[in-house]
Amino acid sequence: MIQRARLIAVSAIVLCGAMAVISSTQTWLHVALVDGGSDDLAVSGADAVVVLAPLSLAVLALGLALTIVGTILRYAFGVLTVIIGAIVGWLSAAIAFEQPTSAVVATVSVATGISGQSAVSALVSSITPTAWPAMTMVAGGLLVAVGIFTLATARTWSGSSRRFRTDQSAPAATAGADSSRPHDAIDSWDDLSRGDDPTARPLD
Repeated sequence: MIQRARLIAVSAIVLCGAMAVISSTQTWLHVALVDGGSDDLAVSGADAVVVLAPLSLAVLALGLALTIVGTILRYAFGVLTVIIGAIVGWLSAAIAFEQPTSAVVATVSVATGISGQSAVSALVSSITPTAWPAMTMVAGGLLVAVGIFTLATARTWSGSSRRFRTDQSAPAATAGADSSRPHDAIDSWDDLSRGDDPTARPLD
């Protein structure tokens, strides 16, 4: 498992980021107004949690960047993943369990023309959550776990930063480290980036 740690971490972070991006476009809350004269208003994840979309995109960027950075940045990105995961999980949990009126103010204001949290609160009869806040909360928790996993295993990952070394020094520095480790998909990407053709490698 340790030999595949980088692939596991990168895949999990990208998948959680993609799920959060998708979630930001879905309906998180249904709002019923006191007059009952209109259908329930649908509040998207991006409207309920304004920072959800940018944080989700940041997670995707972190996951992709982990395929090429060196050891020091792996630790930095691992910490960022934990922090972002905790923020996403916390904010999503607040929506899933509390359904605060503040999460629907923007949507209600656009629909009714009435602004201000106190005025909107007086208009809202009920707020019903969908499954998306809970799913995003789980994704945030997974990001925290993957960030911790990244911090715990970062030193054992194969050095993708070898592409930035000279051709003379790279083989000597990495020959002993990679010879006993299975060649994974990210390693093949590294080879292509250096101009090597991994399909030309002789079979073991």
